Amino acid sequence: MVKICCIGAGYVGGPTMAVIAFKCPSVEVYVVDISVSRIAAWNSDRLPIYEPGLDEVVKQCRGRNLFFSSNVEQHVAEADIIFVSVNTPTKTRGLGAGKAADLTYWESAARMIADVSKSDKIVVEKSTVPVKTAEAIEKILTHNSKGINYQILSNPEFLAEGTAIEDLFKPDRVLIGGRETPEGRKAVQALKDVYAHWVPEDRIITTNLWSAELSKLAANAFLAQRISSVNAISALCEATGADVSEVAYAVGKDSRIGPKFLNASVGFGGSCFQKDILNLVYICECNGLPEVANYWRQVIKINDYQKSRFVNRVVASMFNTVAGKKIAVLGFAFKKDTGDTRETPAIDVCKGLLGDKAKISIYDPQVTEDQIQRDIAMSKFDWDHPVHLQPTSPTAVKQVSVAWDAYEATKGAHGVCILTEWNEFKELDYQKIYDNMQKPAFFFDGRNVVDPQKLREIGFIVYSIGKPLDAWLKDMPAVA
Repeated sequence: MVKICCIGAGYVGGPTMAVIAFKCPSVEVYVVDISVSRIAAWNSDRLPIYEPGLDEVVKQCRGRNLFFSSNVEQHVAEADIIFVSVNTPTKTRGLGAGKAADLTYWESAARMIADVSKSDKIVVEKSTVPVKTAEAIEKILTHNSKGINYQILSNPEFLAEGTAIEDLFKPDRVLIGGRETPEGRKAVQALKDVYAHWVPEDRIITTNLWSAELSKLAANAFLAQRISSVNAISALCEATGADVSEVAYAVGKDSRIGPKFLNASVGFGGSCFQKDILNLVYICECNGLPEVANYWRQVIKINDYQKSRFVNRVVASMFNTVAGKKIAVLGFAFKKDTGDTRETPAIDVCKGLLGDKAKISIYDPQVTEDQIQRDIAMSKFDWDHPVHLQPTSPTAVKQVSVAWDAYEATKGAHGVCILTEWNEFKELDYQKIYDNMQKPAFFFDGRNVVDPQKLREIGFIVYSIGKPLDAWLKDMPAVA
């Protein structure tokens, strides 16, 4: 019987292991984490992450062949295959600060595996890591091996939050990279056998280690590039009177391009895109490729530009100041169907508005007040470091309140910003919202969720990303 252990019970480790346990009843799966509270949450009725379908999968397997434990060393020692799914935050100080990945947690995991192992192990990189991390891990393990054989595999995750369980059940591909040696091929086959319980053979791709590591960074860079491309076009659409939705639809009809990831918005967020591109930029610089580094850096620059452009539009439209004005923010998560706020554009937009002394009222159906306050108080990149290194006084942001529904958030507001495309925002009674707002009532749709024409008929002054401008806005400068 194969025993699998996953170090790290976060967004990747938890759902991935739950699906492996569900699909492979003959495999014992242990998810371990040094955070006792996180493990307690995985063992409770309220899981630490929200992901559609996750509850049902965990409840069916937990206690049968899926176990969550904080006894890290015991389960690592007993496992045949160890997945390492720990944080690889962006470094905030030292060499490569603001770009390079911090491999502290990875290194300590590798050293712990070497300390407690008494039998041969397959060690699988599951978290996103810089190219050549496997080599470093290999060195740590072999120099501390005490005669035990280790095989390092790269098996990057390609999950999208909000559809992670579906992505795991029906993956586009499973990528496994290993050493091109007899032992390496054997290790690749062992992991392939696990996935083969439910993934068709032709969807399991095997490569060398470095190709697998780089494929993850490249995939995220390509996806983010598409978003930045359509967002760059959205600015041109506003300047010329074109409609970005029509342009994107026409472009996406080309089968070589395709329609996905062409929705203009206030910008991309999430735990991966920015981090992985910065990592890619750093690797290019370290390998003497400044032109390549600059090319990918531009994807992030456009994303930052899009967020500041949105804030400028809000301030400029409202008589060049939002000081003392109530602005309602609908949606704080980086996208719908997740409670995740890592690198959400909402943080930068709120900080931009607070910089002009706005009073902000936020409503999001999945994000807690504590999380919102902490995110707004935090410095860039701090979110990816352990909680004890994060700011401890979330209530410091006095100009921010969190409401329990959209109507409460917008009551008495001068302007409304939609920053997450939650479905419920399409169904709101906007006449009721308009009646309870200050006039003129401004509406800034950062996700193109609502029909601007209908809102204009109610009486709103409307700004939708990449759409022809409201007559009011045409007379206002684009930059505050």
